[in-house]
Amino acid sequence: MDHRFPRRLAACALAALFALTTGCTGGVVQGRPGAPGVRDPFFPKAGNGGYQVEHYDLDLDYDPVSGRMDATAVVTARAEQALSSFNLDLSGLDVEGVTVQGAGARFNRTGNELTVRPAEDVRRGQVFRTEIEYGGKPQHVTDPDGSREGWIPLAGGPGAVGVGEPVGSMAWFPGNHHPSDKASYDITVTVPKGYEAVSNGELGARTDDPGESEGSGDGARTVFSWHSAEPMASYLATLAVGKFTVTSGRTASGIPVYDAVAPGEAAASAPVLGRLPEMVEWGSGRFGPYPFSATGLIVLPKGTLGYALETQTRPVFSGAPTGEEGELLVLHELAHQWFGNSVSPKSWKDMWLNEGFATYAEWLWSEDHGGPGAQQHFDAYVAGDTDVDKAADSDWDAFPPAAPPGPEDISEPPVYGRGAMVLQRIRQEVGDEKFFALVRGWAADHRHGNASTADFTAYAQEKTGHDLKKVWDVWLYGKERPEAP
Repeated sequence: MDHRFPRRLAACALAALFALTTGCTGGVVQGRPGAPGVRDPFFPKAGNGGYQVEHYDLDLDYDPVSGRMDATAVVTARAEQALSSFNLDLSGLDVEGVTVQGAGARFNRTGNELTVRPAEDVRRGQVFRTEIEYGGKPQHVTDPDGSREGWIPLAGGPGAVGVGEPVGSMAWFPGNHHPSDKASYDITVTVPKGYEAVSNGELGARTDDPGESEGSGDGARTVFSWHSAEPMASYLATLAVGKFTVTSGRTASGIPVYDAVAPGEAAASAPVLGRLPEMVEWGSGRFGPYPFSATGLIVLPKGTLGYALETQTRPVFSGAPTGEEGELLVLHELAHQWFGNSVSPKSWKDMWLNEGFATYAEWLWSEDHGGPGAQQHFDAYVAGDTDVDKAADSDWDAFPPAAPPGPEDISEPPVYGRGAMVLQRIRQEVGDEKFFALVRGWAADHRHGNASTADFTAYAQEKTGHDLKKVWDVWLYGKERPEAP
């Protein structure tokens, strides 16, 4: 009896068990399902395993009066394993059909998971295109802290805005909705004539479509085509549809500026918005070259959202940012373009790398423009001096910035204020020259990538040549209220 035959059967069975990309006969792909989440410590079901998205091509037709959206999403991804099925995150909305590589694919929905089963398994390393036809009335998503994201009607409407931190983008397009998967985007939006559709990146084209009733004005529509060449985490994607006042220009270094402001907020917004180009140039001097090909902002009608958001290249504000507080708010969201948007967190537990840096940028802006310096802000937090910093009496010491207790805490004061204090403690330890080399190096060496707290602490020690263990133990991870050195 030939004993090699059963061994060969065993080898084939083992290959199938571990989902090797080719079987033992004929090179047939033997895939396995991609994971329905990336096991983020706070949002374990966010994102999906088995592939990385390279590009999103979204074609959206939205009626701001009825609230209905009809859409097509083409997701181009690279398989990290052989796939018999894979998932996309999508909340609500009806899926009408799915194809993979042009062939019809089976699909089903469970909660916010859209599971796709292609006609043929996808090979490991293969770049594949998934096209999803979907529609309906997009809705909001409620965060663990009770705030709303996703698809939000404009206050006083008609119109709406899509905002996604942390997982709300799944309310208006299917995707791999975790910051560890970044991609380029093309977003084409068709709206009734008279409405603006404002998204990320650069406006490639704006064209009028007379619709079915050409000549009468009824049915006329406008098509906006937006392109984001640089990688973007899906939570930073945005789309605002409304009757905005649009202005455009350039910074001193030539970066295109595109602002969209609700008419009722335009006059109050003007003084602060006028400083945006100056802020971009200032940030480029402090943190290194601006990381994107465009900048600008969106000002929504007051009351639409309860917060501002650093959506990539075009931060969103709910109501006019005014006065010194508004100026710092715009500066904060702009600083995120370097810290959070270009250098994105590996997990939602790393949020202090976004908010600590952006808060510290506020301190630096104040320092460079005749206000209290970063050390004065630091001292104000220690003393609870709200005359220097209005946030100084917050519960910044409630938990360590690198260890929020749960997902509802990732936007709490320790992530912001104490995160900035960690950076000032590094500056105290290493001096200005090494500190600012560290800040610029961090932004440059991790440009358009992802990084964790462990990546930062290792980088800071290597870049500065200092042992910063005491800073990490006391200020970054320490559970007790730190004492000023």
